[in-house]
Amino acid sequence: MSAVSDRLPTFPWDKLEPYKKQALEHPGGIVDLSVGTPVDPVPDLIQKALIDAADSPGYPTVWGTPALRDAITGWVERRLGAREVTHRHVLPIVGSKELVAWLPTQLGLGPGDRVAYPRLAYPTYEVGARLARADYEVYDDPTELDPAGLKLLWLNSPSNPTGKVLAKDELTRIVAWARSHGILIFSDECYLELGWEADPVSVLHPDVNGGSYDGIVAVHSLSKRSNLAGYRAAFLAGDPAVLAPLLEIRKHGGMMTPAPTQAAVVAALGDDTHVREQRERYAARRALLREALLGHGFRIEHSEASLYLWATRDESCWATVAHLADLGILVAPGDFYGEAGEKFVRVALTATDERVRAAVERLA
Repeated sequence: MSAVSDRLPTFPWDKLEPYKKQALEHPGGIVDLSVGTPVDPVPDLIQKALIDAADSPGYPTVWGTPALRDAITGWVERRLGAREVTHRHVLPIVGSKELVAWLPTQLGLGPGDRVAYPRLAYPTYEVGARLARADYEVYDDPTELDPAGLKLLWLNSPSNPTGKVLAKDELTRIVAWARSHGILIFSDECYLELGWEADPVSVLHPDVNGGSYDGIVAVHSLSKRSNLAGYRAAFLAGDPAVLAPLLEIRKHGGMMTPAPTQAAVVAALGDDTHVREQRERYAARRALLREALLGHGFRIEHSEASLYLWATRDESCWATVAHLADLGILVAPGDFYGEAGEKFVRVALTATDERVRAAVERLA
C-alpha cells in the first residue's frame, strides 16, 4: 500500500534550511522574514480570557460554545458587512491550514474531481487536492476554466504571497459565474484585515453575493490580526448546506477547537482596538522595508494588502535568497508558491521593530 506521504511534494521549507544556516552566520544575527509567523505579544485581554478558561476538564464541542458562535456571527456582520448571519452560517476550525489541507477529503472529492486555485498560491491548496487524490489546476482568471468536473474553486484575496486584492466587481463576476455552473467557492480571506493600498472585500458582502450565501464559504483566521498563530484559531462562514455536513464529519473526527482557545476567540473578536494597534505596527514595518528594498534595487509588485512584500530583482528567486542570506536576511523564494514566482521573493513583515531596523541598515 502506497503511503499517503507519497502523494505529497517535498515540504518546501526544508529547501530553505541551508540559507537559514547561512543567514545565522551573519555577525549581527539573522533577520527572519521568511515564514510570516507573528512575533508580537498576544494582547492582554485575550491572554486573560484564555487563562480564565484554563480549568476546562471536559471535551469541547466541535461547533463551539454559543458565546463563540455569537462572537463569530457578530464579527462577520460588523466587519464584513454580511447580513442575517445565524449560528448555522458559521463553523469554528482548528486553524485555517488544517481546513485547507483536509477540505477536499471532507467534501468527498476524489479522482476525476477538479480543484482549482490561483497560479501563485499558498501550497496547501495543492496539498489538499493531492490528499484527496483529486485533480488540481491553477488559473489566472477562474471564469476561463472548464467548469466540467470543477468541484472546488479556491479564491484568495488578499493573496498569499502577492498581496493582490480582488476588487468587488471582480468577486461579484466570479461568484455569479461559479453559481451558474454549480461550482463551490471557498474564499481564503485570512489577510482581509490587512489592506494597505486597497480595501479588501469579502465574498460574504451582499454587494458580492446578492444577499445569498448559496455556494460560498469564507475562511478567516485570527493568527495574523490578533497574533494567535499559536492558538490555532479560525472559522468558516457561509452556506449552511455546506457547513452542516462538514460539522458532522468533523464531529466524528474529533476536530475540536480547545475550550480555552474558544474563550480567547470570543475576546479577540469582540475587541477592535488591538487589531488597529497591530495594523499600525505592520504598517510602520512595511514602510521601512518597502523603501529599503526599492533602494536596494528591488521592484515590488501588487503587495497592496497582506503581511508580505512581493519583490524581484529580475533574477532567479534562489539567487535573490542567497544574496539576502549573505546579508543575514532570510526570505521565502517565490517558486514555493508556483512556477510563476520563480523570479520573486516573499518578504514578510513579521519581525520585531529591532530586527526590521537591522534589515533596513543591511540593505542600505
